[in-house]
Amino acid sequence: MSERLWGILVDSFGKILLPGLTVTIPLTAISFTLALIIAVAVALVQFAHVPVLQRLARFYIWVIRGTPVLVQLFVVFYGLPGVGILIEPFPAAVLVFSINEGAYCAETIRAALESVPKGQMEAGQCVGMSYLQIIRRIILPQALRTAFPTLASTLIAMVKDTSLAANITVTEMFMTTQRIVARTYEPLALYIEVGLVYLLFCTVLTRLQAVGERYLNSKGAQRS
Repeated sequence: MSERLWGILVDSFGKILLPGLTVTIPLTAISFTLALIIAVAVALVQFAHVPVLQRLARFYIWVIRGTPVLVQLFVVFYGLPGVGILIEPFPAAVLVFSINEGAYCAETIRAALESVPKGQMEAGQCVGMSYLQIIRRIILPQALRTAFPTLASTLIAMVKDTSLAANITVTEMFMTTQRIVARTYEPLALYIEVGLVYLLFCTVLTRLQAVGERYLNSKGAQRS
């Protein structure tokens, strides 16, 4: 490795890491939090078998899961201004990632809800609990514990997917790297470097996932 290339990598590391901490991670955290809210609502609508709302939920999941997230980003950021709706890059990315991930997470949570034994619902009714109380206190906590590993994996994947936000001018890690490449003409080394930063973030989240799973398993063992 030449002295020039080494100098470029050392100098660019901080420039790549900073937008990772100030843009990529906040974008992921905000979008995933909103996605979970959407997912729980959509999953509960399907679990309750409300006919009209269930069809709307299925239609939402069908459309979102059947179209690329990059196309969704372009529709929101470049397409909506054509009908007079202007959204700044970061909020547009949050909106798209939230809606997109919400569809995938909704299916995960729905499957987890349906995996809870039906006797749990009947037991709640026997002690006089309302439907909402049973869902909130009995069904949903068990379902989220079951869904946790898959949801955590979705979060890790989302960190990498945020690189697509560069296509709508969000200055996150990947766009920052592209600008440095355009200035230094060292694409191989710099793209490997940003890949390693993504790997670092995902490794930390993987460790946190393992800690979370151990905690939930211990809680489940205590209750049983």
